[in-house]
Amino acid sequence: MAEQQPTFEVYVREVRATDSSALNRICLLTGDAGQSAEPLHKFGELIGLVYAEPYAHLPTTFGFVMVDRAKGDEVVGYILGSYDTRTFEQHALDEWYHRVRSKYSYPPETNEGATDADKRFINILHNPPRAAQAQVDYSPAHMHIDILPEYQRQGWGRRLIARAVSYLREERGLSRLWLGIDPRNEGAKKFYERLGFKELPGAPEGTMGLEFDEFK
Repeated sequence: MAEQQPTFEVYVREVRATDSSALNRICLLTGDAGQSAEPLHKFGELIGLVYAEPYAHLPTTFGFVMVDRAKGDEVVGYILGSYDTRTFEQHALDEWYHRVRSKYSYPPETNEGATDADKRFINILHNPPRAAQAQVDYSPAHMHIDILPEYQRQGWGRRLIARAVSYLREERGLSRLWLGIDPRNEGAKKFYERLGFKELPGAPEGTMGLEFDEFK
């Protein structure tokens, strides 16, 4: 996959394992229904250990990042996902969670100073959830997308999703994908609806799916 040509100082390229810490930071800074989750955590890395970093390291994943040349090639946004969610879940179980959870004891309450948000993610590290069957029945592919606030509302979200759609359709032969959003994030829901995403009946609240032929 060739790198996208830069627009002004920002351009898109494939994710790399070396982006891991940047992905984690972005995930934290956008992790509370689109706002920073920093005030909610003592252990700020936790949210990114679940929703961002695995996609830079495990098989069956894809990812594209926004990079700002003006900030020394800093990663400022991403779209990450898997084209085979069930296989990804197994790799995460076998190769990821057992390693990253080692410094967090179980049950979560035994970690000194852990906030309620910390405890929720520590529990996830020790008891990784699986996608609902209704989600993977719709598509084996899922995605996460986060962009730092100062780069939002400039068309980058659509560009990143378009890049993922192109990859999944042309290189993986897929025609759909899904994502989960925080039901509190009405702005995100409206954004996805404008692009052609629709709520998935029978799936967990906040699940939205996209038929690639309906992408706008």
